Amino acid sequence: MESKKPFTVTEELLASHAQRIFNWLIDMLMQVVLLFVILVFVMAFAEANSNKAIQNYIVNLNTVGQYTLSSCVVLLYYNIFEIAFARTIGKFFTQTIVVDENGNTPDYQTIMLRSICRLIPLYGFSLLGMPPRGWHDSISKTYVVDKKALDQKKRLFYALQQSGQNE
Repeated sequence: MESKKPFTVTEELLASHAQRIFNWLIDMLMQVVLLFVILVFVMAFAEANSNKAIQNYIVNLNTVGQYTLSSCVVLLYYNIFEIAFARTIGKFFTQTIVVDENGNTPDYQTIMLRSICRLIPLYGFSLLGMPPRGWHDSISKTYVVDKKALDQKKRLFYALQQSGQNE
């Protein structure tokens, strides 16, 4: 009896540079919106409680504080969306999805590692290579693929595997 070979993501399934750029642009815009909403709520809370210290702290954030706050927003945004859906808002628009090497949804630890890797300085330059896989992809062993192509290729793969068992 022959053992089943697992499905493996191949290069033709990978999202294109254009898809990755659109993902990044849309997600960056959504992160700015999220940051704005958070700041509005914090400032409104501080105002409602007459807490000038919080208001002054937010208004006078230094570079380290700004980086820390933006890093928290990045981690919050990517972890929530990619753990829950394996997709961000940008990936929904471009019809791409994050998967592991076998085309499955990564576990939450993998997604968290992937999100943390986005904080590596200059990581964006890692997407310039061919195929377009960034450090957050390669370190976490994940792939951003075209969802329709993945679904179609997996269906074909498992149908062929099933027909091979029936012979």
